Amino acid sequence: MDDGAELCTPFLTQLSVSGAAVSMFGGAASETLVCASDALAAKLDELQFDLGEGPRWEALHTKLPVLVPDVRNSHPYSWPVFSKAVLETEAAALFVFPVTLGALELGVVELHNTKPGSLSYADYATASVLASQTAWHLLRRVLSVNSPDTDPAVEAALMSRREIHQATGMVLAQSGSSAADALLLMRAHAFAHALTLRETAEAVLQGRLSFAPGNDAHGSGGLQ
Repeated sequence: MDDGAELCTPFLTQLSVSGAAVSMFGGAASETLVCASDALAAKLDELQFDLGEGPRWEALHTKLPVLVPDVRNSHPYSWPVFSKAVLETEAAALFVFPVTLGALELGVVELHNTKPGSLSYADYATASVLASQTAWHLLRRVLSVNSPDTDPAVEAALMSRREIHQATGMVLAQSGSSAADALLLMRAHAFAHALTLRETAEAVLQGRLSFAPGNDAHGSGGLQ
């Protein structure tokens, strides 16, 4: 992505961290390092990808931030290989935030410091907000390139269908987003799971798919 570097910049300017990286994976895109603020940020991402363990995978699995204020004491997490490898880098603290929208998993934001120490409450809150903003940015970028229904005429036809309107209203209520963003969420789910927008809308209307925060959808219309 040609403007990927812009995604890392807010984390550096608004937080007390040494570096940042944004990775995207699953569904709509294969594993991709979207941006890295420096060589260390890129190396930390690469190490975890190569080893298949570390806080980025923990955050993806739990959909919760993973905070490691001191890499020499990563209890209660268990990353035996990565824990040893990270000691050979300059990183002293790691903070990983999942990039998700409802049940849709997009990737992670990986922050690091070269000195041990916890994030302040203010930095934690700001990082969470920035991760949410990053999710919407990534989603729009992916769909603008890959969505099969970006033709305005096709979009108008889709929006004229009652079930799409009804499902959009339900997703709006579930996610607390705008109508435009609710439709974007359904499009993303459809794209990631090789479904039509109508099939995704039907799953929402039948209660098989929900975009409420922290909700894992089940059934044929849900994320696997």
